[in-house]
Amino acid sequence: MQGGSSADGGPLALYIHWPFCLAKCPYCDFNSHVRERIPSERFIAALRKELVHEAARLGRRSLTSIFFGGGTPSLMPPEGVAALIEDARALFDADPHIEITLEANPTSVEAARLQGFRDAGVNRVSLGVQSLRDDALKMLGREHSAGQAVRALEMARTIFPRVTFDLIYARPGQSREDWRAELAQALDLVADHVSLYQLTIEDGTKFEGLFRQGKLVLPDEDLAAALYDDTTEVAARHGLSAYEVSNYAVPGAESRHNLTYWRYGDYLGIGAGAHGRLTLDGQLLATRRHRAPEIWAEKVEQTGSGETSADPLDRLDRSREMLLMGLRLAEGVSSAAFEARTGCVFADALDDDVLQLCLEEGYLLQLTGGGLVATPSGRVRLEAILPRLVL
Repeated sequence: MQGGSSADGGPLALYIHWPFCLAKCPYCDFNSHVRERIPSERFIAALRKELVHEAARLGRRSLTSIFFGGGTPSLMPPEGVAALIEDARALFDADPHIEITLEANPTSVEAARLQGFRDAGVNRVSLGVQSLRDDALKMLGREHSAGQAVRALEMARTIFPRVTFDLIYARPGQSREDWRAELAQALDLVADHVSLYQLTIEDGTKFEGLFRQGKLVLPDEDLAAALYDDTTEVAARHGLSAYEVSNYAVPGAESRHNLTYWRYGDYLGIGAGAHGRLTLDGQLLATRRHRAPEIWAEKVEQTGSGETSADPLDRLDRSREMLLMGLRLAEGVSSAAFEARTGCVFADALDDDVLQLCLEEGYLLQLTGGGLVATPSGRVRLEAILPRLVL
């Protein structure tokens, strides 16, 4: 596998956070906010100012990807997206094959903007479909219908060279047969990349309250595991393999931006609540921006940056993070890349007893030349394994 560069001049991915949504989904714990009126001009100006500030301290790094996430970045005016892309290209050395992704919802209003985003320079769109069943969309608090989702996918295929979408499964009352049919229908529409997430209960969400009250019941562990197996099987029949726990692609269509995260490379995050991992002066820093949109914007307007912390990560921190991210990948974590990035000996970062048990149970395999990879059965259990495995 490829490890992230440890040199200050190494490759860089850029994440741009747009914190606003039309409504707060009941399962979502992202830094997203609903406003009666979205002050787009102010926030685009602040994003541009923060980008200039960060470029001044980072220098002309090679820029491999840009990702507009949220929130709902398809609520941004396309001319604002264009300005940020133009700025990024001017401030950094854009890779000739730079991947520029924007998340969009399939509502009619946002779908109508897709051509504008393509004209702005976006070459990959990620649609938050979540389901192709109207009853499920209502339960998930989505603003679009299944019909709108299908039309948005069909439209996106004609506009963008690369299209991906999200679906949520393991929903209350969902059967294996219905999920297999729904997934096959979706993959017939767009079939080179898809993110497929099991519904989980996140702290502070509306679903958490319902779950605690017994008003929301998720599939049991056996059914959830069967649904995951069904997901892998149906995706494989469409030529997609799981290159990460929840992400499937045909060879060559993997998300370049997200691979930077999972391979533990450097990434700059700007915007309210955005996180980053940046190598500066030989140190790897964990950066964080103020979560409240208006306070973030005010800080940027006053100082050029909404950053609230930039904490150096010691060798143990780096080891833990790289393993937690890298073992989610089908390619695993090589010991050479691990030691180059973290400064730690690979074996010293693992609990030997837990490692041996995972090897015996077939959850992990040792890579030729050193390192580890999770097997398909191991990737299903990573949430339980990793806290015990990684020191």
